[in-house]
Amino acid sequence: MRVTYPTALVLQALLEGHHHGFDIMDATELPSGTVYPILRRLDAEGLVRSRWEREGVARREQRPPRRYYELSAGGAAFAREAILRVRGEAARESGRLEPRRAEN
Repeated sequence: MRVTYPTALVLQALLEGHHHGFDIMDATELPSGTVYPILRRLDAEGLVRSRWEREGVARREQRPPRRYYELSAGGAAFAREAILRVRGEAARESGRLEPRRAEN
């Protein structure tokens, strides 16, 4: 599975304990049109499990039911590896873009 920077952000948010879409959007500062497709793809790959909260809880709080996302055991290991890989790629990219200083 190809891991983009936004996917790594979502994985990191899940590792940090953010479990529903709006919470993940707040943690990553990504829009819903980015977060939810990533979550669906991770769910389809078996890296994330999702479940709907009980309707009674949402009704008491006068809001729609939330869908909660949790990394599977394999998903947690995948997330840690993917985050390290993306950080390494970002560091290499930023290194290439920085101007080289002339040595005197």
